[in-house]
Amino acid sequence: LARIAQLDPQLNSFISLTQELALSQAKAADARRANGETGALLGAPIAHKDLFCTQGIRTSCGSKMLDNFKAPYDATVVAKLAAAGTVTLGKTNMDEFAMGSANESSYYGAVKNPWNLEHVPGGSSGGSAAAVAARLLPAATAT
Repeated sequence: LARIAQLDPQLNSFISLTQELALSQAKAADARRANGETGALLGAPIAHKDLFCTQGIRTSCGSKMLDNFKAPYDATVVAKLAAAGTVTLGKTNMDEFAMGSANESSYYGAVKNPWNLEHVPGGSSGGSAAAVAARLLPAATAT
């Protein structure tokens, strides 16, 4: 989370950070490990592309129209990753309604390529791509 706070203002790869959720999920993953549970994804930090519904968390699809929408349920991929013990750090930026190829049409602003801030990472999952490329986290959902 500290690295995201340091680097993301230049990249704009995240729309929302879920710090409280992340800390809660990390604590739960630690407890599961302490009880002897193992798993490839247990405790792994991830982010979700902002088109995947995440219960109680803003899911805007990169659009002003959905800026205040909080999903009433988790998308299947979100639920399955949570059950595996992942730690959700936030929701990543994307082209509005995933309709683009440069990640420049988001209501929340364009995403920058972490290797060259004058370029874009591509889209529509550019926020996820930029966050992983910048080593803000090891994995993120995308489409």
